Amino acid sequence: MSDDSTTQSAGEQGSEGDASPERLALNDWHRAHGARMVPFAGYEMPIQYEGIVAEHDWTRESASLFDVSHMGQLGVSGPDDDMDAAAKALEALLPGAIGSLKPGRMRYSFLLDEDGGIIDDLMVTNAGERFGLVVNGACKWDDIAHLREHLPDEITLTHYDENALLALQGPKAAEVLGALVPEAADLNFMSAMYHDWDGVPLWIARAGYTGEDGYEIAVPSEHAEKLAEALVADNRVKPAGLGARDSLRLEAGLPLHGHDISTETDPVSADLTFALSKKRRETGGYAGHKAIAARLAEAEGNTLARKRVGLLLDGRMPAREGAEVFVGTARVGRVTSGGFSPTLGRPIAMAYVEPAHAAIGTALECEVRGRRLPATVSSMPFVPHRYYRGK
Repeated sequence: MSDDSTTQSAGEQGSEGDASPERLALNDWHRAHGARMVPFAGYEMPIQYEGIVAEHDWTRESASLFDVSHMGQLGVSGPDDDMDAAAKALEALLPGAIGSLKPGRMRYSFLLDEDGGIIDDLMVTNAGERFGLVVNGACKWDDIAHLREHLPDEITLTHYDENALLALQGPKAAEVLGALVPEAADLNFMSAMYHDWDGVPLWIARAGYTGEDGYEIAVPSEHAEKLAEALVADNRVKPAGLGARDSLRLEAGLPLHGHDISTETDPVSADLTFALSKKRRETGGYAGHKAIAARLAEAEGNTLARKRVGLLLDGRMPAREGAEVFVGTARVGRVTSGGFSPTLGRPIAMAYVEPAHAAIGTALECEVRGRRLPATVSSMPFVPHRYYRGK
C-alpha cells in the first residue's frame, strides 16, 4: 500500500469528530522517536516514523514494535473463579467453543447480534482463572456495554485499562523477545503465558495482525516505556505505526472491523467460517445462531448474496474502499479495503462480490476515478502467513 493510501486509510479509521483524543502511555516516547501522530479510535496514535513502506518492509525482514494500546483488554470470570460458568456465559454470546480452550490457548471469535451481524471480532484466551478478551479499540466501549448487558449478574467483567499493549512483529521477533524472556520463544502461535520480567508482570501472546510471526505483550502502563526501550535497544527492532500495520494486515488478508466486517456483514459472507465451531454450528445456543445457520445453508447452496474475496489489480493505481466492482455494465460488488502492496509491487484489495463472480481467477473491473481497472479474484492471504506453529 502506498504512503498516500495507507495514511488515508489509517487516518480515517477511527475518526472521532470533534472529541479530543486521549494520549497513550507512550505518547511522549513516540514523539521523541519521530512519530507523526493522528487521531485514531479516540487516541493520538503514531501513523509512521521514518515512512510507511520502510516500516512495512522492515517488519517483513526483521522486527517492528507497534503500540496497540488503544485496543480493549478485558477479563471475564465466574464466581469463585469458576471457569465453566465463565465459558458458558461467553458461549451464549460467541459462536466459538470457549469451554474447550485449554489454559494458555487463544481463539479468534466474534460478538454477534441476533441477525448474525458482526458487532466486533476479538481474541479470547484461557488465562487460567479468567478468560481474557482483546477487542477493537474503535468499538471497545460499545463492546463493554454489550457484554455488561448480556452477561449474567454472577459473571464479572473487568476492563484492564491500566495496561498498555505492545506488538512485536516480524521474523526476528522471537529471537529479540527470547533474549529478554527465554520462555517466550517456546510459545506456539495462538498461545500465551504470564511472565515476571525484571519485576514487571507481562502477559505475552504469540499472535498479531501482520501475518508475520510475533507477539502481543500486555504491560502495566507505568512500565511500558521500560519495555519499549528494552526492545528497540536491539538493532533488529524499529518502531512502526498504523500505516504499516494496515498495509501488512491487508497483504495478510485480515479483515478490518468497520470496513471489511461490521453489523452489516456476517462471518459466512466474510469467509470467516473457520471461527465458527463445527459443533456449535449444529447445537447453536449463541446470539445470531439462527441467522448464521441460514447463511451457512445459503453458502452450501451457493446462494449467498455476497462474499468477501481478494482482488489483484493491474497497473499501479489502487482501488480504495467504496470503489464499485463490475462485470461489463453490471455492478457486482464493492471494495472494502484496498491499497498498494509493497511486497507484491502492485495494488490489492478486498471486496464483497456476488458469488457467481467470486471464483479465483475471475476477471472483474474496479471503477476508480472514472476509469475501469482490470482486476482478478485472488486467494487470500496475498502474502503467505508466517506464524510459528512449533518445530
